[in-house]
Amino acid sequence: MKLLTVIFLLALTSATSALDNGLMRTPPMGWMSWERFRCNIDCENDPKNCISENLFRDMADRLAEDGWKEMGYDHVMIDDCWSSMLRDKDGRLQPDPQRFPGGIAKLARYLHDRGLKLGIYGDLGTHTCGGYPGTTLDKIDTDAQTFASWGVDFLKLDGCYSNEEEQQKGYPLMSKALNATGRPIGYSCSWPAYRGGLPPSVNYTLLGEICNLWRNYDDIQDSWDSVQDITDWFFDNQEILQPEAGPGRWNDPDMLIIGNFGLSVDQSRSQMALWAIMAAPLIMSNNLRTLSSEARAILQNGAAIAINQDPMGVQGRRLLQERSHIEVYWRPLSQSASALVFLSRRQDMPYRYHTSLAKLNYTAGSYEAYDVFTGKTLSGLSATTEFTVSINPSGVVMWYVYPKMHHEHTQDDGRYPYIRQKYRMSSSLRFHMPRVVPPSLL
Repeated sequence: MKLLTVIFLLALTSATSALDNGLMRTPPMGWMSWERFRCNIDCENDPKNCISENLFRDMADRLAEDGWKEMGYDHVMIDDCWSSMLRDKDGRLQPDPQRFPGGIAKLARYLHDRGLKLGIYGDLGTHTCGGYPGTTLDKIDTDAQTFASWGVDFLKLDGCYSNEEEQQKGYPLMSKALNATGRPIGYSCSWPAYRGGLPPSVNYTLLGEICNLWRNYDDIQDSWDSVQDITDWFFDNQEILQPEAGPGRWNDPDMLIIGNFGLSVDQSRSQMALWAIMAAPLIMSNNLRTLSSEARAILQNGAAIAINQDPMGVQGRRLLQERSHIEVYWRPLSQSASALVFLSRRQDMPYRYHTSLAKLNYTAGSYEAYDVFTGKTLSGLSATTEFTVSINPSGVVMWYVYPKMHHEHTQDDGRYPYIRQKYRMSSSLRFHMPRVVPPSLL
């Protein structure tokens, strides 16, 4: 099937109904506490790293001051273990008074004053996964109203200590309750992860009508094995999962672990590239206070983010798994552009992979390719031009591919306001475009 026909069909299948709250038309971006800080509540002995209002204020400061917000990372998300072990006298959830003495509403105002949004965690069950009070069916309206009154902008609703019948009732009820508050609150459902992630146990048509994003699969861990396991599951099941994603409704392969302990620099680039191809939420879970320059450069790579945030919102696909253990992934983008990722599953040495765009289903024509991680541009590609990419073990080469135009576009031609406005250049971003710039990345 030729490229333009494929793009049309993918866009058509992605244009299914979505939760009508107007939110998350591109995948959400931000920071979440769980993978890096888990349920550390020992504020006496580890005050800098425990789940407390100080941790979330610190991360908000980093997002606001270190160039993250300008790149789109605008959510700070509290995960489990934030609440008191008891509801208040009126049956409402309340934060732990020692670790959140100012309360959640004050923390939300702190974030909002910095142009950021606050996410919070709940669980549709008797208890959260960490053992804190859950949201049983009779508490859904109360908790939705509580979150709205605090100024919360996003809710992740987990599914520990609940059963299939409760989930079938509760996840749609929470969607309705959040909308009824009158406050725009993004809604992340963990429902499919508790039902095996696939039909017939999971109804993705319904999920798209009630949730902005959903966890399909297991929690990510701080290892390359975990990243590969998640990648394999999503792309092995791409025929089912890929059509379900689109503006306002996203598959969520879980957090970015770049900058922690388990990934090399090459593996970090690989996770960033694969999550961009998947149109996945870019939710970091790391320590922004001590992040290395290499990790920051990957996470703030403007081209990778622009690919992830492409407004067409079509999730990408795996094209090839070669016997050489090289894999090729592809995602259609706006303005007739596309993204290619060449991933090495090898463990020995850099591998020289030979191919052409025609072998990857591109139609005849002239193309240019911008290398996302080196900043170099390859010009003069016809569809049949043979080329070679050298891919490091467990690394990637990621290209932004676009048709060569008969006339040059400039930054002032007004055709690309979305990308140009969202990714305007800033000295604090440490991101430099090449001399030849893909038009839709300007």
